Amino acid sequence: MAKNKEELIRFANNETFEKGNLDIVEEIFATDYIVHAGCKDYKKPAFVRKFAKMLRSSIPNLRVVEIEFLNKAGNTIVWQRTLSGTHKTKTKGIPPTGKRVKWRDMEVTRFENKKIAEEWTVSELAGQLLLNIPR
Repeated sequence: MAKNKEELIRFANNETFEKGNLDIVEEIFATDYIVHAGCKDYKKPAFVRKFAKMLRSSIPNLRVVEIEFLNKAGNTIVWQRTLSGTHKTKTKGIPPTGKRVKWRDMEVTRFENKKIAEEWTVSELAGQLLLNIPR
């Protein structure tokens, strides 16, 4: 298991998104985990499982290309990740394009008791998928 916050973020991304190992979610995310995405909040580690499963189903060759740490203060880290893969199946109403997509997510992650407790996220994924839809 990861020794520090940065290692935990890398471990979580590699295990859940790249490998699809969802058995470790409860080890990484607090039981009252919450993520704020746009105007919605999603709760509990079960959401992480559901989201990772949906993303890997839509983009089966999903890869975490890069993780860059931007700022760290106390129990919070600001970071971004770049992901890529081929859009193979319908994603949240967006039809599959069969094209390779590459996008960034900007994240603010707060830790509590050595687990990820809360996150704020902004993602370019939907825009990248929409750009590839044939006109």
